[in-house]
Amino acid sequence: MSKANLFAIVASVAVTTLGSNASLAQQPPPQSPNMTFFITSSGPGKGADLGGLEGADRQCQTLAQAAGAGNKTWRAYLSTQAADGAQAVNARDRIGRGPWQNFKNEVVAQNVDDLHGDNNKLGMQMSLTERGTVVAGVGYTPNAHDVLTGSQMDGRAFAPGEDRTCRNWTSSTQGAAMVGHSDRKGLRDDAASKSWNSSHPSRGPDGGCSQNDLRSTGGNGLFYCFAAN
Repeated sequence: MSKANLFAIVASVAVTTLGSNASLAQQPPPQSPNMTFFITSSGPGKGADLGGLEGADRQCQTLAQAAGAGNKTWRAYLSTQAADGAQAVNARDRIGRGPWQNFKNEVVAQNVDDLHGDNNKLGMQMSLTERGTVVAGVGYTPNAHDVLTGSQMDGRAFAPGEDRTCRNWTSSTQGAAMVGHSDRKGLRDDAASKSWNSSHPSRGPDGGCSQNDLRSTGGNGLFYCFAAN
């Protein structure tokens, strides 16, 4: 084989490989237009500073749009505490009436009471991201099962006083955030460890609200999103 022919073959393979890689890079994310519930595959990246409820809702809407489910009104499952003259907001009051289904069209809860009862289907295999992926839970390294909620087990806000919402989702340096376990598992066999929405307050070397804090105890700044209509 001549050097010219060999060069032509190598060049052809290189172009084909580059074209294949480019094609893979341009592939759209998995689509699930009927999805009405997911855990965010990523947060804004500033720990529990989500830009308030508005910023968190916007993140839900953006991720849902990318997954083909953006023609709904999406709300983050987050409570806020009464502060500076503003009333508390309950996460359970923000998310519509249900039913809600995940990326695979599996129903996770029929209504608000079912969602906060013992018969909801939330857990590692059902609480999927908007891309249909499982959130790493107990047994995975790293573990990211801590999901921001700022809520009590019934989906209502905490009383004013001790911060459980990182200043109502506007701070990465002050306060703490109540989190739930997306896999409903923990180091102990108790109700808190099995709670999807109210397991323990965040904590860490910086206090509890930074991205580093959230990662240090098994989180990554993720939160639940529900279609409210």
